[in-house]
Amino acid sequence: MMRKITFGLLWLGFISYAFFFAPPEQPDTFELIKNLSTGNWQGINPLIISLFNIMGIWPFIYSAVVFFDGTGQKIPAWPFATGSFALGAFSLLPYLALRENNQTFVGEKNLFLKILDSRILGILLTIGATVLLIFGLQGDWGDFLQQWQSNRFIHVMSLDFVMLSLLFSTLLGDDMKRRGWQNNQLFWLFAIPLLGALIYLCIRPPVKIEHQAI
Repeated sequence: MMRKITFGLLWLGFISYAFFFAPPEQPDTFELIKNLSTGNWQGINPLIISLFNIMGIWPFIYSAVVFFDGTGQKIPAWPFATGSFALGAFSLLPYLALRENNQTFVGEKNLFLKILDSRILGILLTIGATVLLIFGLQGDWGDFLQQWQSNRFIHVMSLDFVMLSLLFSTLLGDDMKRRGWQNNQLFWLFAIPLLGALIYLCIRPPVKIEHQAI
């Protein structure tokens, strides 16, 4: 119960901060989002481009865990996982507050789940994230800090990245057990923000399927 309350309060606190305490919205925010989404990146700090696109990788990372976790929950996982592609942690925090511990996968893997369970997905995400990280390192940190302090979109997006990086470990333990992985020493490697999660998806064993008793 304490875990549920903690995630619930964290969700409410994050929403409250984003709307009432974060820096003000800038008039060119919509234009910035449009340019980032369409690849019109001329004049945009590579750090912001990298961060924006990595925020598109995180939902795939979470989907590769949440869709398996959701098979044993009273609530469906797909609305929260799907919503994370647009809302990030704002969408996932309610799921974390409502879910129960689930260390088994009951049912069959359809094509969609087979793709999410594949190490190939992890490898592709790792390649994409590595390219983005290298590209982002060419950016202007001074400019990024100035925009982080003055632009609500960039400010909240940065905090969303931190939140997603820290929250992944709350699902990690159950997913490892669903795969029969008892090596708890590796847990802390996989809990490293972003890179640990990507390593995990690249090397984790396939999920173990348990069939319901008839």
